[in-house]
Amino acid sequence: MPADIVSLQGLSVGSKDALAKAMEAEGCTSGACGSSDAPEDMDPATWAKVKDHPCYSEEAHHYFARMHVAVAPACNIQCNYCNRKYDCANESRPGVVSERLTPEQAARKVIAVANEIPQLSVLGIAGPGDSAYDWKKTRETFRLVTEQLPDIKLCLSSNGLALPDHIDDLTEMNVDHVTLTINMIDPEIGTRIYPWIFYDHQRRAGLEASQILHERQMQSLDLLHERGILIKVNSVMIPGINDDHLLEVNKEVKRRGAFLHNIMPLISAPEHGTVFGLNGQRGPTAAELKALQDACGGGAKLMKHCRQCRADAVGLLGEDRGQEFTMDLVPEEVSYDPSKREAYKEWVAREREDRRAAAARALAETETAVAQEADAMLVAVATKGGGRINQHFGHATEFQIYEVDAQGVRFVTHRRCDNYCVGGYGEEDKLDLVIKTLEGIDTILCAKIGDCPREDLAKAGIVAVQDHAYDYIETAVSAVYRDRRGQAAAAAETA
Repeated sequence: MPADIVSLQGLSVGSKDALAKAMEAEGCTSGACGSSDAPEDMDPATWAKVKDHPCYSEEAHHYFARMHVAVAPACNIQCNYCNRKYDCANESRPGVVSERLTPEQAARKVIAVANEIPQLSVLGIAGPGDSAYDWKKTRETFRLVTEQLPDIKLCLSSNGLALPDHIDDLTEMNVDHVTLTINMIDPEIGTRIYPWIFYDHQRRAGLEASQILHERQMQSLDLLHERGILIKVNSVMIPGINDDHLLEVNKEVKRRGAFLHNIMPLISAPEHGTVFGLNGQRGPTAAELKALQDACGGGAKLMKHCRQCRADAVGLLGEDRGQEFTMDLVPEEVSYDPSKREAYKEWVAREREDRRAAAARALAETETAVAQEADAMLVAVATKGGGRINQHFGHATEFQIYEVDAQGVRFVTHRRCDNYCVGGYGEEDKLDLVIKTLEGIDTILCAKIGDCPREDLAKAGIVAVQDHAYDYIETAVSAVYRDRRGQAAAAAETA
């Protein structure tokens, strides 16, 4: 098992009622999270598709890794937020790659990764262009990989313009997850996002291009839903252009059968060379993004743990180990050894049950100790995966944010920042960035933290706690919440 994941032994599974409460506390009532049995509101076939998929299950992203292979460089639309020529190995942004691969190279690389990263459960093709437009390369890659790795889940991302032409192939290849990027259902708004498309052997621009793209995207939604393929819709939130409109997008994609809707913030910087980056179009603030997500609460179920991955990302969500598997490091001859992945899956099954039992106990203790009307609290967590607090504060590149109250613990979002610690030494300017990233957070939980950053966080009103190192996230967050609310109640009595 991964060395950084420490398993708790001897924990009972608990009663069905306790597990149900734990699922609710984790935001799992809709069945997006994993356990040994499917939730009552989800059929077993759908459950089998999502329970180990890190992009479709918030819980699964703690345990399972994804891999993107950059085999599809051709694209049939131009987006004002995209420039595929720009690349930085340290940057996480859709469309960015360091190496473009042939299908044969990609298959060899996937097998090498599967041998070294037992968490790998999903192979995705997300470009760097459009996987449905560059279809021959996408199809051949999937064919070569599944010949050696038949249990891996296949995913692709597309803008939807060419996808209807390949629906039969998708069904035949058992591709059961597709991500569609849909930023508008009003073609007038689309004209501000897409300068042109290439369709039916012609480049088209303006309202005509936007109208065609919209119609093909809706057709893609309908066809995928009819074939039983799970659909995740990505939408880029662009303030002043489609931010309010995404409420309507959310309702429409739900009506047409989307399983998840992922509203992502625009990434816009002049150095990326995009139209939006060069003309000063800003991205949304964290508060604006959360407000939109909250407003969409009655529509399609939202994905909140997206990391806006590179088109060649490798590893758990929130990490990228792609530089460990560049083609110069992949052996010329590689054969698949399933033993590590099989053992890992068995371990995860046990760990999930332990974690749910622990979460159920924590919820019961919180319900007993904390008044129902007590205020909620936001807690940041430094984690390397496994659903545990297992990362040094100074090594974190992002923090997972949880909201906790008497009703339980819920994942809210993640906030990305630069590494504070470099070579074992902290850099004060980066600590300032971390503190800014944690604005509005009451407490941060980590495996370890130095005295100096702890003091600086305290000056900013953030309490750093390392007493729960390697505990489950839910149990640790609940314990801190009970302690904090108990202190507040005691202070109120003596006042």
